[in-house]
Amino acid sequence: MDKQLTKAEEQIMQVLWDLEEATVKEVIEQLPDPKPAYNTVSTIIRILETKEFLSHKAIGRGFVYYPIIDKETYTKQSLYKLMNGYFEGSFKSLVSFFVKENNMDVAELEAILKEVNKK
Repeated sequence: MDKQLTKAEEQIMQVLWDLEEATVKEVIEQLPDPKPAYNTVSTIIRILETKEFLSHKAIGRGFVYYPIIDKETYTKQSLYKLMNGYFEGSFKSLVSFFVKENNMDVAELEAILKEVNKK
């Protein structure tokens, strides 16, 4: 999978990853104000189906949409793309950048390392 989401597509995917399945109306209800138009969300959902992030099932006269790519898979792919595009494929460089940018102290870094080592 080498497809990237636009900001609007990602916002809708976040809702669908949380809800697991939803109608267009249910997606809109979860979006912040001002709410986008029904047709806008419907169009983005059709694009997400074309990109093979979503699928749907018919319920009565409408459709319920659900993710076919899980959030973890997309997150990993996006992180690797970021790492390869900006940090020459070096995980060390990526982590070092975020440590410096966020002014992490030793205790925070140790806590992260403990989490990593658990897995």
